[in-house]
Amino acid sequence: MMRRAVVFCLGLLASPLAAQEDPAAAALRAKGLLDEAAVALDYAQGARDRVAALTQTVKAYEAGLTALRAGLRRAAIREKALTQELNSAQGQVADLLASLLTISRSPAPVQLTHPAGPTGTARAGMILTEISPALQAEADGLARDLEEVRTLRALQQSAADTLREGLQGAQTARTALSAAISDRTDLPMKFTADPVQTAVLVASSDTLASFADNLGEIVVGDELEGGPDVHEQRGMLSLPVQGTILREAGQPDAAGIERPGWVIATAPGALVTTPAAATIRYRGPLLDYGNVMIIEPGPGILFVLAGLDQVYGEVGQVLPAGHPLGLMGGAGVAQDEILTQASAGQNTETLYLEVREDQETVNPAEWFKTDKE
Repeated sequence: MMRRAVVFCLGLLASPLAAQEDPAAAALRAKGLLDEAAVALDYAQGARDRVAALTQTVKAYEAGLTALRAGLRRAAIREKALTQELNSAQGQVADLLASLLTISRSPAPVQLTHPAGPTGTARAGMILTEISPALQAEADGLARDLEEVRTLRALQQSAADTLREGLQGAQTARTALSAAISDRTDLPMKFTADPVQTAVLVASSDTLASFADNLGEIVVGDELEGGPDVHEQRGMLSLPVQGTILREAGQPDAAGIERPGWVIATAPGALVTTPAAATIRYRGPLLDYGNVMIIEPGPGILFVLAGLDQVYGEVGQVLPAGHPLGLMGGAGVAQDEILTQASAGQNTETLYLEVREDQETVNPAEWFKTDKE
């Protein structure tokens, strides 16, 4: 049963909302994703491999929340556009209605009399005959637009409640995942790190490059032979977190600073996982990068992940592909800020991804595939 639930969650991740869906249909489908993620969470609590099951459950929640927020943004944009159209048309419709009302209040003999005689009267009648269907069509269109506005507003209120429930469910899944990882004792160790040497290296390093290049100094004794090798997956790896690339390698930020890695925009509390089987070389705060995870998926290759709020695991552990590395910050956003974020876009956190080969930085595009491709 649990295996089936995990496969089911993977299916949710592989079925993004169709671009052509209207906001109402998109929101309903997203609600279905969140409901199914809640079911998966119940299954995961009793799973044999709780870490794997809860990892997929968290990802399923993330997929549902992303879809729902996208639907809310589209609904807000559509409602704003319709409201503007209605406001701009209000004056024209009022003038036309006033004209027709004036005509309707005119005495019948006056309506039948035209300064140009019978021919003018006939022409005026023909004009009114043509105007009436157009006015009716305009009125029908306005009625449809007004009804759509009412529907979109009701949808946004309903979706907001669903969003709150989904956020709570996702947070429950993250908490359960953190506990499951803390209880896990079956991961192999490739080496043991010296905490004193680690502290010295952190204090003496003034750049990320110098720190990464000297990670071998923290190893106690000899490292075990073997381990993961990622070369066959070069160029095929998925991003370690659900998000979009905000800045590519070498692209300057607002302050003009260029970095050799990618800056990835993510949702608050997003789960960060190993792109491939890898050994943890370092975890913890470093320089001005916040919490950093440095993993080694193959000899001489390092993936640097910076900007996490929480980090999991121990230095020296060998992790399978897709194993949780940590969580992004911002998961505890106040409830009254949820709709604001949903309207503006949910990717408010940033993860920095850098790839190093033989002590040199390389463009992550050489290793990771993106939706652009």
